Amino acid sequence: MYHRALRLIRVYHDLSQAQLAEKIGISKSYISELERGHKKASIDILEKYASFFRIPLSSLLLFAEESAKPDFVEKSRVAVANKVLKMLDWLATVSDTEKNE
Repeated sequence: MYHRALRLIRVYHDLSQAQLAEKIGISKSYISELERGHKKASIDILEKYASFFRIPLSSLLLFAEESAKPDFVEKSRVAVANKVLKMLDWLATVSDTEKNE
């Protein structure tokens, strides 16, 4: 269940498996097995991730639970698209304001 969340967090922070492995003190091959779901993450491993990425363990667990839901990818796409649209609207507003000054 945690494999998708662990991979997404690593990729979001733009780290390779090797970079993360070095930073949290486990092997790259172990991270690879975790992310593919071939190994289960122990509480110790989850605590290492939470500590390194500076997020509460409870948030990591909740994210893992949410990311395991079948509609997670679609909900994520919609949420990101909405944020991008809001940002584009804001940029247009800022640009119009600067033109009028």
